[in-house]
Amino acid sequence: MRRLVYSCICFLGLMNSLAAQPVKERLNKAFQQLLNDPQMRYATVGMTVVNSESGTTLFEYNGNVGLAPASCQKLVTSATALDLLGIDYRYKTELGYSGVIRDGKLTGNLHITGYGDPTLGSWRYAGTSDTMIIQEWRKKIRDLNIKKIEGQIFVHADQWETASVPGGWPWDDMGNYYGAGSYGLNWRENQYDLVLKSGQNPGDQVMISKTIPVLHNMFFTNELKAGKKGSGDNAYIFSAPYNDRVFIRGTIPPAQKAFTISGSMTNPAMELGYTLAAALTNGSAKQPGVREQSGKTVILPIHVQYSPVLDSINYWFMRKSVNLYGETLVKTLAFEKNGKGVTEDGLEIMKEFWKNKGIEPASMRMIDGSGLSPQNRVTTGSLVKVLQYARSRPWFTQYLSAFPEYNKMKLKSGTIGGSKGFAGYHTSSDGVTYTVAIIVNNYDGSANEIVKKMFLVLDELK
Repeated sequence: MRRLVYSCICFLGLMNSLAAQPVKERLNKAFQQLLNDPQMRYATVGMTVVNSESGTTLFEYNGNVGLAPASCQKLVTSATALDLLGIDYRYKTELGYSGVIRDGKLTGNLHITGYGDPTLGSWRYAGTSDTMIIQEWRKKIRDLNIKKIEGQIFVHADQWETASVPGGWPWDDMGNYYGAGSYGLNWRENQYDLVLKSGQNPGDQVMISKTIPVLHNMFFTNELKAGKKGSGDNAYIFSAPYNDRVFIRGTIPPAQKAFTISGSMTNPAMELGYTLAAALTNGSAKQPGVREQSGKTVILPIHVQYSPVLDSINYWFMRKSVNLYGETLVKTLAFEKNGKGVTEDGLEIMKEFWKNKGIEPASMRMIDGSGLSPQNRVTTGSLVKVLQYARSRPWFTQYLSAFPEYNKMKLKSGTIGGSKGFAGYHTSSDGVTYTVAIIVNNYDGSANEIVKKMFLVLDELK
């Protein structure tokens, strides 16, 4: 009987080996075609594929070569945060006051203290929109019989470092919505919209119709022109954290009445303060001033605003590739351990965490948490190890559900100039689960075309 069982096990092992062999051969053939493609003449590519269940490596090419991963790096930040912070982690923002309330008047100041909540005022969740937050806060203040403020609104963002943008982020990105910095007090995902109106002909002026929301202390230098018909959105916003000057350059199509582009707030804490000040006075009275404050102040509580749980935040982080969330998570790791949200400290925590899981720090040279910096260098082998570790964790179901679907596979994509990557999971038609990462750097020509060719390789796992 033992011989029969042993023979069956050997037979099944042989069958699995034979089944895997054609996959290896097909991957090799498809990958060679990719390498020989003219778009790849000056490119560097890395790819790692393992059997998810056994951990056996089925294919690897340059698996230990550091490449710019773009947003594929988010899967590392996501897994670290879920493991160290937990899926039920919540951020908080405190609303309070100092002074004395008497006869409907606050002789003193209102205070807003942030702890890095990236969802405060976000449109992505029920109950977090900017209008709902301000309405709720206004009611809480009115419930204390505060009808007039003889003082200021102080915003406190000093739980985190003032360096809101990681080193290495390009000037071309920082002013645009996807390059929004992460502050101790965030508001509306630190994003605003510019509604534009263009002339009828190429070269005509483009006018700013309005901003959503109304912005305070931001001054625009508008150099936009109308482009050729059908030219699309070629407008770029240039600004830097804490700077009130904003430059808009490039083109939008002609004859547009309400063309919208999105930028990043340069001081979201102050924007929040001004928004609350305007709501409390309804424009009928002098608004309280808004000031930034650090240091210890005795603040009496009015309300604590909690964020959605990390599981929900992570879903949007991965599904819509929100860079702000990645930078926030890195700082949060540092804040929870050291009491101060500092990017460099958060990255060290991440590297040490994965070092203890067997991943060498040199294989994950991370400058930020989102992958936006072109200075990041991560190997496909390390990405696959992170993905494999995630499969063993109790939060894996939530982690997997946050992955977008590309090419009918659960993959996180990554895109920055000259770099394209995909990493994630796929279950083949015969039930075999694969964990895969592929990154191409410095390809020539169209991004759409290189993606099609990368998918021809990944198709061999189906």
